[in-house]
Amino acid sequence: DRVLVRIKDLTLEKADQEVWVRGRIHTSRAKGKQCFLVLRQQHFNLQALVAVGQHASKQMVKFAANITKESIVDVEGVVRKAFQKVGGCTQQDVELHVQRIYVISSAEPRLPLQLDDAVRPEVEGDEDGRATVNQDTRLDNRIIDLRTSTSQAIFCLQSGICQLFRETLIRKGFVEIQTPKIISAASEGGANVFTVSYFKTSAYLAQSPQLYKQMCICADFDKVFCVGPVFRAEDSNTHRHLTEFVGLDIEMAFNYHYHEVVDEIADTLVQIFKGLQERFQPEIQTVGKQFPCEPFKFLEPTLRLEYREGVAMLREAGVEMGDEEDLSTPNEKLLGRLVKEKYDTDFYILDKYPLAVRPFYTMPDPANPKTSNSYDMFMRGEEILSGAQRIHDPQLLTERAKHHGIDLEKIKAYIDSFRFGAPPHAGGGIGLERVTMLYLGLHNVRQTSMFPRDPKRLTP
Repeated sequence: DRVLVRIKDLTLEKADQEVWVRGRIHTSRAKGKQCFLVLRQQHFNLQALVAVGQHASKQMVKFAANITKESIVDVEGVVRKAFQKVGGCTQQDVELHVQRIYVISSAEPRLPLQLDDAVRPEVEGDEDGRATVNQDTRLDNRIIDLRTSTSQAIFCLQSGICQLFRETLIRKGFVEIQTPKIISAASEGGANVFTVSYFKTSAYLAQSPQLYKQMCICADFDKVFCVGPVFRAEDSNTHRHLTEFVGLDIEMAFNYHYHEVVDEIADTLVQIFKGLQERFQPEIQTVGKQFPCEPFKFLEPTLRLEYREGVAMLREAGVEMGDEEDLSTPNEKLLGRLVKEKYDTDFYILDKYPLAVRPFYTMPDPANPKTSNSYDMFMRGEEILSGAQRIHDPQLLTERAKHHGIDLEKIKAYIDSFRFGAPPHAGGGIGLERVTMLYLGLHNVRQTSMFPRDPKRLTP
């Protein structure tokens, strides 16, 4: 007669009911004729009590105490109101009085890392001498690390970002597309591509779905987006670079001005931020226990500054840089702090980048030959989107490619896609892992990549 119940649903409303729960043994502690177990499902946990009595013998108590941590068990019992709040569990008002317990899958007795150590804030570990788990150990044993309450919360929230991205754009009339990841030429004309053997020739892993997004605009889809892997063969061993990441890409035709696209992308991100606040507070709070961070702030409508305004703010702060110089990572972060102090927002747009620092396909600003119709978007002082109005005229595109010294034969298919009529359009690509990292205030993108790939890591 018992029903299978999830731990997160075990509240006072279930008191005195007989239930069946499947979970992992998080901890066990024997005390006399009793054994206290903590059962875990994802980031929810519950105290279970096995006590000598009508339903449990001494042998059963001993058996329960000897079940190895992380084993999967089925537990049948009665939900009871806790005598006092259970401080170490998410379900603090109830406990499960065990009548039967079955081991479904036994874990090895020696774990590569302890989950309690893996969720301990680093400062706490330093202060009292207790262990914390370093990043390489986590990633080498990712299956165990992903079971922690923090990792569970991070990737539930990341799933929410994808869901909100899709929901918002579909509501705005966008069409989701799927683009090839094996391509015949470097998608951005650069050298940072992975070459793969393709039958009797060579192919490349796509650096971006941009060409195919633009081809869809040329095919009159007007508004498209895609979610998929992006590959960058950059030997960048930094806190925010990966060789494979998930791209959230947008492309859109516009009628009058490329700011129509900028506004749509910014509003999409704002809707994501609002949705995360409304739907994922438990996950945000769970991550915050291990990695404390100020709540993410944003304005509506989004703050948009021109590049020259950003440079002026940096110069006022003592930074020496030229008008046509690109932002370094330290200057990006400093500008983020200056914007936060002045405008009280963690999210903003920098518009009108110098033409000299943008790719060949970027539309020059018709009012100023030294600037371009391009933009980046930032969260907590780090870039999460780079975008621009694209050149849709094949003659101008050819001229700009020559100016950049690009072999025209290698991008012939790209240029040819605009020869049969192409509407003005713009777009951009967002790094999913960076958005998750910066929204939660984490310090490394590997924390928000389920199985990260970087120049030094190809497994697990």
